[in-house]
Amino acid sequence: MSKSFAGENAPQQSSPSPQTAQARKSTWRVVDIVVVSVLGVALGVIFWLWSAGYGLTSAITVAFPPLGALYGGGWLIAGVLGGLVIRKPGAALYCELIAAMVEGLLGTHFGFTVLLSGLVQGLGAELGFALFRYRKFNLTVALMSGALAGLALGINDSLVWNIEWATQWKLVYVVLAMISGAVIAGLVSWLAVRGLARTGALANLPSRGAATERAV
Repeated sequence: MSKSFAGENAPQQSSPSPQTAQARKSTWRVVDIVVVSVLGVALGVIFWLWSAGYGLTSAITVAFPPLGALYGGGWLIAGVLGGLVIRKPGAALYCELIAAMVEGLLGTHFGFTVLLSGLVQGLGAELGFALFRYRKFNLTVALMSGALAGLALGINDSLVWNIEWATQWKLVYVVLAMISGAVIAGLVSWLAVRGLARTGALANLPSRGAATERAV
């Protein structure tokens, strides 16, 4: 085949613009919705079990109740994990809301206030990914997402449950909630995604290469 047919006269394939590529990455597929929904339901059961252990935590921290915030990170895993797995805007919030809804339906002593908590905490986790424009999903981003979800938890609890506490106690509670969120939700979720990626379970998802990604 001559050069004219192979090159000059052949139709040129234009590469997608950065805007188009980013739009494709942000578009939800059916598989994304299904996976994050299943993930949210499974984590909702874990939330329910986690709530069952809160009574023991309250008894242990009765001398200084703000320490109970260290237990709060368990309720933040859904948002961070959902965001790390799906890697699209809204994934963290959606997964956290689904988990909170399942927890509420199963029944806890918190009642359906868990839906408000899920919304607030999901927004906090979502903000962590949004700060990096949904382009990075390393350990730093996971820790940030968990910490901001913890910040949301701490503020929400201080306004809803811990109204009568002294300001100093509320501040300690918020700080400890952020630490718990970063460690339990952030670090654990990041490690979990890397482990899942190694098994091939994330083969059809944007996080399929998580096992070989750099930590920072």
